[in-house]
Amino acid sequence: MSKGQYILALDLGTTGNRAILFDKNGQIAGQAYKELTQYYPQPGWLEHDPREIWEDISWAMQTAIRKTGINADEIAAIGLTVQRETCLLWDKKTGRPLHNAIVWQDRRTAPLCNQLREAGKAQEIRDRTGLVLDAYFSATKLSWLLDKAQQVQDPPFETENILAGTIDTWVLWNLTGGKVHATDHSNASRTMLLNLTSGQWDDTLLELFGIPAHFMPEIKPSMGLFGTTDSSVAGAEIPIMAILGDQQSALFGHGCDRPGSLKCTYGTGAFLVTHTGSDIAWSKNQLLATVAWSKDTGNGKPEIGYALEGSMFTAGACIQWLRDGIKLITSAPDSQDMAEAVADNGGVYFVPALSGLGAPHWDMTARGAFLGITGGAQREHMVRAVLEAIAFQVREVVDAVNEDGGTKIQQLKVDGGACQNDFLMQFQADVLEIPVERPKVIDVTAQGAAYAAGLALGFWTDYEALLSNHETERVFVPGEAGSLAQECFEVWKKAVGRAKNWIDS
Repeated sequence: MSKGQYILALDLGTTGNRAILFDKNGQIAGQAYKELTQYYPQPGWLEHDPREIWEDISWAMQTAIRKTGINADEIAAIGLTVQRETCLLWDKKTGRPLHNAIVWQDRRTAPLCNQLREAGKAQEIRDRTGLVLDAYFSATKLSWLLDKAQQVQDPPFETENILAGTIDTWVLWNLTGGKVHATDHSNASRTMLLNLTSGQWDDTLLELFGIPAHFMPEIKPSMGLFGTTDSSVAGAEIPIMAILGDQQSALFGHGCDRPGSLKCTYGTGAFLVTHTGSDIAWSKNQLLATVAWSKDTGNGKPEIGYALEGSMFTAGACIQWLRDGIKLITSAPDSQDMAEAVADNGGVYFVPALSGLGAPHWDMTARGAFLGITGGAQREHMVRAVLEAIAFQVREVVDAVNEDGGTKIQQLKVDGGACQNDFLMQFQADVLEIPVERPKVIDVTAQGAAYAAGLALGFWTDYEALLSNHETERVFVPGEAGSLAQECFEVWKKAVGRAKNWIDS
């Protein structure tokens, strides 16, 4: 066992980057956070500056260490969890990105997806990857980046020096001083390039998307040694013992490690994930089959667990849009106060398709919309309609999970920034007609990465004991407003129908 006293979780999200130190009891000892700049070059496009991501997480890591008052050599291991599907290309000689990273919400490759669908490739892609053919995933983004790089590079494009990866791969490469180019199964399973059955890159799909195999990182178990930090980066050589996609990390942090256990994270998007065990579960209701995580068994063959996921693209991002976009609120907590200031939504409904619709619709052409506005509508009704819409789309996915699994979900565990909204959580319980459990520590994504790294290292030995330290902050139980919530849900589904197939792409 390491002599270090802390595990460092690096949580690289869509809207910001955070470093959190966890002590031996699994409690937060210190942290630092920095918001990430969002770039919108065209409608439907979203980019991040990879250099800013690296600079920000470096700052957060060093600041968390300094604020906690410890030395870097007191950190036993690092666990890394990241926004998924966001990807980039970079030059391994210079470390320079060839273009901004294309974010998972970006819709620019919808036309390529449509071409592949028309060519009859959608079912083959689903059979190989467990994913729906959609611009959400990394494959079409990498193809676009490669085409763009070949057009603009001067001197001539040298493919032998190019590396590809999702954000975990980029940050790992920088943490190790350019020594390790790798990813894990959970992030690889979101690229639309991983063969879900073999657990390796799929040569047929690499060829289909025109991506050279040597661009791609090595796939390693989610829990195991990825490398050590360069001493110039963190002030010590610290083993990096876990990498997970953010939603899989939250699943692990909640203790959902067996079939039937599930959680919903209310972050930029909302993501409901249920563990399916060692077997791949194929959905009949447009849910995604994906890797939950994998473990290094020491015999060269990782132990892989699988999951079903309902990915809803816009949740907390709706609240951010109310604040920064149309300025109906001045801060996120305002949304709760305004929603509670009116008795109902006043007949106003919102479709949260700011980046198209994910599960269970998978409509890249859908666009956000307010419907039912009359002269009596006030901004409070509009804000309430946005919060209700977040809960309605989760209800749709829970219904899909119930249909796929055959056993009705009895409780929903939640985390993520938007779950702090009491109105939203109560309405969620009302419309689902089941209890919603909110933990005291809502940074479950970072917690999961820390747990995974610490357990892989031997810093902790008992997963169940770690989970027993979790405290529930509040359980929201269905109330008298449930019947009204059910009625509104039926009307909302009609509104969604109006917003689908909104534009040609």
